[in-house]
Amino acid sequence: MPKRSSGDGNPHSGSARMRDVAARAGVSTMTVSRALNEPGKVSEEMRERVLRAVREIGYLPNHLAGSLSSNRSTTIGLIVPSIDNSIYTQTVKGLSEVLKSSGFQLMIAESGYDPNEEEELITVFLSHRVSGLVLHSTEHTPQAAEKIRKSGIPVVENGNIPREPLDMVVSFSNYDASYAMTMHLGRLGYRKIAFASLYSVHNDRSQDRLQGYHAALRQLGLDPDPRIVLETERGLAAGAEVMARVVQSVPEVDALFCAGDVLVVGALFECQKRGWAVPGRIALASFDDVDLLRHVSPSVTTLRLPRYDIGERTARILLSRIMDGAEHLRGSVVDLKFELIQREST
Repeated sequence: MPKRSSGDGNPHSGSARMRDVAARAGVSTMTVSRALNEPGKVSEEMRERVLRAVREIGYLPNHLAGSLSSNRSTTIGLIVPSIDNSIYTQTVKGLSEVLKSSGFQLMIAESGYDPNEEEELITVFLSHRVSGLVLHSTEHTPQAAEKIRKSGIPVVENGNIPREPLDMVVSFSNYDASYAMTMHLGRLGYRKIAFASLYSVHNDRSQDRLQGYHAALRQLGLDPDPRIVLETERGLAAGAEVMARVVQSVPEVDALFCAGDVLVVGALFECQKRGWAVPGRIALASFDDVDLLRHVSPSVTTLRLPRYDIGERTARILLSRIMDGAEHLRGSVVDLKFELIQREST
């Protein structure tokens, strides 16, 4: 029977396990230590080689072993409303890149815009002993909030800036963004501004966007018209239907602000199909700067949101809480703002 090293009985022991990583990677233990603790002192190729060896043997570096409770994993749970919505891609990328560099992994689940489903997923993640949670929705069941509080793990909400955060928040204000775009359209001279968003039931982001729109109308001295405020499903077809309904219901409408998904692209295609000039007949504006909006003709005025930065900053404050015990970050709210991009459609 082969002789066991002194550290084999403890998966978190330092020198013996680090020697295992070094042997697997074909480098010295000093190189392993630098790659894990001082990555700037080794090449990217060498760091990846060491991390690959770490993953293969399941090694938990000492700084993680010492910082994590013994019954916690190195997994962070992320719950988004829909995994087929491209707007979350950059946030996931920012999260994953930072977490991976610190030896953590991201586990993603979909709630389907349903708070009860989110509660079930939170229960599942907690049963897997995740070290932290990231929640895109900021509207939760009381039971979900209570489970999170009892778990004691750090949580970041990043779909909106809620009035009563669970813990930490990294996001932008949907209210402020919608207000800013509506004011922009009003200052450009548009007086009958229609508004379309995704359904607001269990969606505080859509609710806040609608409130921002109405606040801007009041500031501009414009009367709200319920005939041109519509809620709809996601997708191009929904945007086309909204466009047709708005113009047919209120022919004097001169601008449409689509505050959700790719509705504006469907609206633009419908205008082109019917021969309505954009912005000559009607101006169009959108909420999220998806890549398509700068390539259609006319290019679409929109709000550029800091999706990648939200993911990156979220990961960093989670890691600060988990690894460094930075309790001063508890309750922190980070507003990363937004940028209004004026293009041809207005």
